[in-house]
Amino acid sequence: MVTSDENEEPRRLEGKQKAMAVCFILGLGSLVSWNSMLTIGDYYYSVFPKYHPARVLTLVYQPFAIGTLLIMSYYESRINTRLRNLAGFILFFASTFAVLILDLVTSGKGGIGPYIGICLLAACFGIADAHVEGGMVGDLCFMCPEFIQSYFAGLAASGALTSILRILTKLAFEKSHNGLRKGAILFLAISTFIEFLCIFLYAIYFTKLPIVKHYRAKAASEGSKTVSADLAAAGIQTMPNDQESQDIKEQMRLGNKQLLLENLDYAADLFLIYVLTLSIFPGFLYEDTGSHKLGAWYAIVLIAMYNVMDLISRYIPLVKCLKLESRKGLLIAVLSRFLLIPAFYFTAKYGDQGWMILLTSFLGLTNGYLTVCVLTVAPKGYKGPEQNALGNLLVLFLLTGIFAGVCLDWLWIIGKGSF
Repeated sequence: MVTSDENEEPRRLEGKQKAMAVCFILGLGSLVSWNSMLTIGDYYYSVFPKYHPARVLTLVYQPFAIGTLLIMSYYESRINTRLRNLAGFILFFASTFAVLILDLVTSGKGGIGPYIGICLLAACFGIADAHVEGGMVGDLCFMCPEFIQSYFAGLAASGALTSILRILTKLAFEKSHNGLRKGAILFLAISTFIEFLCIFLYAIYFTKLPIVKHYRAKAASEGSKTVSADLAAAGIQTMPNDQESQDIKEQMRLGNKQLLLENLDYAADLFLIYVLTLSIFPGFLYEDTGSHKLGAWYAIVLIAMYNVMDLISRYIPLVKCLKLESRKGLLIAVLSRFLLIPAFYFTAKYGDQGWMILLTSFLGLTNGYLTVCVLTVAPKGYKGPEQNALGNLLVLFLLTGIFAGVCLDWLWIIGKGSF
């Protein structure tokens, strides 16, 4: 079907470490803009004190992300993956740059006009996330599991990076005039640069790595049409006389409904992982953990510990003896995490800050570890087009779990007179 030589095994493996590094950076770029907006929430609260920016921006972001990904998952087999991912990274870059420009133009002043502008840009982040996260995971599902692991490590690294930067900017600008705004501008400038770097890496570098070309050529030979543009960009053309054969293979692939039914437990795993995580992080950690010796630093330390442990845990499955692959075992582990709800409740009520830091670290540890285990195990045994479709479906359930968790986070404040 393609002009590549599929018998050159050594050549196929060239560039694996480089591809993993690029996947990490692309994962970083998939969430760093949104995490930056969340991290500078204290600045937005000072500018828009009456508009509840943290909760409103999240509720704006998630429906656009889920709605866009729902449409793209349905039409996944007809979508040009290269254009999809590039469109997502370009939208991330443009939206992040626009947030920076909006702040500079308004000189950091509040008001309903700038706030609506920020909400619209948060919606753009959601649309970009659906393009990139679904497209990248679908693309990486028919490659080696280490690529998915690296990509999701990059997603976690965006949280760790913004947390570390938040601590540094708080130390550097806490006592200076307009310190919050200076920190916010620095966050947005760094995020804009990372998004530009992702555009370059995906468009030019990643697609030309020999191991990436091999996996995409293999997917094309199994009937995938979504990789054609990436193969063309790498100098590999689909042979026209094989089009009929490709159409037949595409018709023989499992449909989305059958794929979902066969992997319903994995979809439920991801949904439940993020329902629990987002019902605690970050809202509960910011508002319901009480006052302790760390004072204003308490919530910042909790968020940082979660993000750092989430990042570290995503490398644990690389050690084969520590990777959980049993479907039943994964489901039991995911369900057992719900014991963290009473643990957090009683620790916030009766425990000290050390126990809360430990619990938060464990929340991040299990979140990252189980996410990578599910997403590296689920695609095994399927053909390229089916793995791509399954990747999109699993990300859809992941994002739906995030949205449900964000909504359930409000239950912690029932009875506190906040409604």
